[in-house]
Amino acid sequence: MSATASTTAKPQESTAVRILKKPITATLLAIVLGFAVAAILLAVAGYDPIASFTALFEGIFAKPKYISNTIIKAAPIILTGISVAFAFKTGMFNIGAEGQYVAGTICALIAGTMLNLPMPLQIPVVILAGVAGGAIIGGITGFLKARFGIHEVITAIMLNWTMLYMNNFVVNSEMFHQPSSTSSIAINPSGFTTILPEWKLSDAGLETLRNIPWLYDFLVKTDVNIAFLVAVAVAVLIWFVLFRSKLGFELRAVGFNRDAAEFAGMPVERNTVLAMLIAGGISGLAGALMITGIQPHSLSTLAGFENYGFNGFSVALIAGSSPIGCIFAGLLFGGLLYGGTSVQMAVGAPTDIINIMIGTIVFFVALARVVTLVANRLEKRAAQKGTGGSTGSGGAEATSAATAVATVAVEKEADNA
Repeated sequence: MSATASTTAKPQESTAVRILKKPITATLLAIVLGFAVAAILLAVAGYDPIASFTALFEGIFAKPKYISNTIIKAAPIILTGISVAFAFKTGMFNIGAEGQYVAGTICALIAGTMLNLPMPLQIPVVILAGVAGGAIIGGITGFLKARFGIHEVITAIMLNWTMLYMNNFVVNSEMFHQPSSTSSIAINPSGFTTILPEWKLSDAGLETLRNIPWLYDFLVKTDVNIAFLVAVAVAVLIWFVLFRSKLGFELRAVGFNRDAAEFAGMPVERNTVLAMLIAGGISGLAGALMITGIQPHSLSTLAGFENYGFNGFSVALIAGSSPIGCIFAGLLFGGLLYGGTSVQMAVGAPTDIINIMIGTIVFFVALARVVTLVANRLEKRAAQKGTGGSTGSGGAEATSAATAVATVAVEKEADNA
């Protein structure tokens, strides 16, 4: 009888509360607020927000080549986002994705210029060289953290700058420098990962593609390559490793509670190094695919960071550290970064407004817990109404237990996402 009474007394969770508790709700609200802030700033500066956003979306979707360039722009950001997200899940703060990305480009360039194997061999060798470069830099960070307790943020920031100057050293070295330029020589064509690079520019290819205008625009007018397909495959693989394998369980356990994992007999130091090796390798893969897939297939002297790794950090945050979520967050970033140039050409608004929008979105995502607090507050009010405002110890304990169970369920759902 008491069980029945308890069941009937429990209030039905409202639709609003269920929606607010979903992790994607906070992300969508952050995106909407980011656009709202950008609209206000545009209006204050004297630009038409509607015309600006129209130009932005037309710069992404109006032509097949725009969509292609958006995907190309998004691919490396997706990979660096997955790198950062993977490190987050294992308890590591991978602020060094930028340096790992640069290390990947350096190693891919060296392998791609010094070797000239047949294409089926050259491409894997060059890509693996880039993965190895990023993994080494990530592994150094993990090793110093595991063995000496040096915080990964300090090591990673130092290695970011080390890789930037290493890039410039390689570009200006006698072996790799392109005369009368600020760039290195390009890798050998056998290492290119551009889709159908020779056929689409041949007479037969051009004749065939001209009969399919959208495909001609998508393939011929851009450097479309395999990077996005690889990024999607890596996202699925990392999700599987994290949530469907013993290794992933151990890595997440170390990140969640290092002492408890060590007490349970898990190799904490090894897993710390391994986590950063994998994270660094993914960022290095992004760098290798940029060298092999995008013209001019070479390095340039860097005055500052290209921000592929730092944008990946924002992508991971928006995605809630979900490897699959990084695909969609990366596409959002790629669209904003590429389409943002159309805003300046169409209405004269500075492209900095896109950076402001991105920063605002990241800021509101960081405040995502506010949405959860609102949901809990609404749930608490509903519970009080359902029990007639009772505040007895039994009712309080029941409400606390229900809230705890709901919180655990939400956390599990977020992890599985």
